[in-house]
Amino acid sequence: MHATAVAPRSRGLARGLGVLAALGTGVLLAVQSRINGELADRLGDGVTAALISFGSGLVVLLALVLALPVGRRGVRRVRAALRGGTLRPWQCAGGVCGALFVLSQGLTITSLGVAVFTVAVVTGQAASSLVVDRVGFGSAGPRPLSGVRIAGAALAVVAVLIAVSDRFGQPADGPGTGSALWLLALPLLAGAGMGWQQAANGLVRSASGSALPTAMINFLVGTLALAVALAVRLAVVGPPVTFPGEPWLYVGGLLGTVVIGAAAALVGTTGVLLLGLGQVAGQLVGALLLDLVVPAAGDHLTASTVLGTVLTVLAVGIAALPHGARR
Repeated sequence: MHATAVAPRSRGLARGLGVLAALGTGVLLAVQSRINGELADRLGDGVTAALISFGSGLVVLLALVLALPVGRRGVRRVRAALRGGTLRPWQCAGGVCGALFVLSQGLTITSLGVAVFTVAVVTGQAASSLVVDRVGFGSAGPRPLSGVRIAGAALAVVAVLIAVSDRFGQPADGPGTGSALWLLALPLLAGAGMGWQQAANGLVRSASGSALPTAMINFLVGTLALAVALAVRLAVVGPPVTFPGEPWLYVGGLLGTVVIGAAAALVGTTGVLLLGLGQVAGQLVGALLLDLVVPAAGDHLTASTVLGTVLTVLAVGIAALPHGARR
């Protein structure tokens, strides 16, 4: 009796700690987005900035994998799992979704605006996470499609909508915004891909036994995808003219390695939905803190941003309730 009561309690504690860690990775994502956005603005090229971020993270991870026994052992385990058929090659392609997200930013934000883009991504991520958890794709296994989980995902979308509502009145930079709403498909797809990416990385983490080789494989695949995209762009418009000299503009990849590695380690405990919602909430909290401490030009803290951030954190708490909860 005592043992059966302790087991659910320990699982709930682990899930709660996992959600807090997901919030922390979301804060890092907000900082990374600010850094990568500034780098892209200085270069005038989002694809090059993304490749620099992915490539620098890949260099760090390759060095760690080669230097640490746990990294080398994890790579051997992934190779054995691929040969044995317990891990499929397409399950190692989560990094493509990260590349797709970055590319969708550069291709659609100028036409859709930041607010519409953000809502589309979160909507796609929430829907994808519910489906991925329900079918059991990932290391966490299937999770029930309960009312509280659906309510938490829906509230997260509404909360983000409120958080960015003050920006809907701002026109996008590109012409023809109204006629370009069909571009919503790309950020929706990118958001859906983020849910699949987290589940796929969880499978690689289970096969490798470590988050380090998992993050390295993710960054390797994403870097290759972005390299192809950059080759096409260079053939059309040529390379950037100058590169900024501030070292801090090039640490986005290092932050990304922490985020991807932590997410791969957490998804088995939290599931895809809670991990994704926790990161969304963390990003809003991080953006709010950045606006308070080091506001970007043209950005200002509003009541709608604060309210949306609070509601997003509440949405994570609702989604984290046991599936049988009624209150």
